[in-house]
Amino acid sequence: MKEAELYPAVKRFLEAQGYAVKGEVGSADVVAVRGKEPPVIVELKLGFSLKLFHQGVDRLAVSDTVYLAVARPKSAKALKANVALARAAGLGVLSVRLPQGTVEAMCDPGEAGPRKSKKKKAKMLKAFERMRGDPNAGGATRHGIVTGYRQDAVACARFLAVHGASKGAKVAQWAEVKDATRIMRDNHYGWFAKVETGVYGLTPAGKKGLADWGEA
Repeated sequence: MKEAELYPAVKRFLEAQGYAVKGEVGSADVVAVRGKEPPVIVELKLGFSLKLFHQGVDRLAVSDTVYLAVARPKSAKALKANVALARAAGLGVLSVRLPQGTVEAMCDPGEAGPRKSKKKKAKMLKAFERMRGDPNAGGATRHGIVTGYRQDAVACARFLAVHGASKGAKVAQWAEVKDATRIMRDNHYGWFAKVETGVYGLTPAGKKGLADWGEA
């Protein structure tokens, strides 16, 4: 099994409760948002580990509602012990039965945990809003993790591939990428080339990037 196999069940479980769910948002495996409520964060692992608890506690700096989602272990004793540890740390536990794809909440997050970081919360919600759709589906794509920044760069590259070298303002308007000029100017991926002041074209690397990341 792979950790990504847990994602569809967890996503269905949260969507059934009215959440919008996306995978691989910032440093979190799963982020779910419902209205103005604080985000729900879920870390996925096939089994309990110290690393998983460390990740969960770290996410408590962003939200009170953090769950550890694991494939249901065969040992009921081990499950009970780890649920007790999670509860003591202020974490919730979701038990995922595979291949049935059912999810059971073994405990919900409590009040324990470190003080919240408004900055980290705002950063994660910004990343959530920036991403178009749910491109990672709980794990990396064939070429890596898709970020909102990568999606914006792809949108710029696609516009240039169709329309040729263009002004950044035009790309921003037509491709609906607010930061188009800055993205093309910074050129982190080597996809863009400055043709003249304010005008950018697509490089061979950009064409390859479209082939690799076009579905993002």
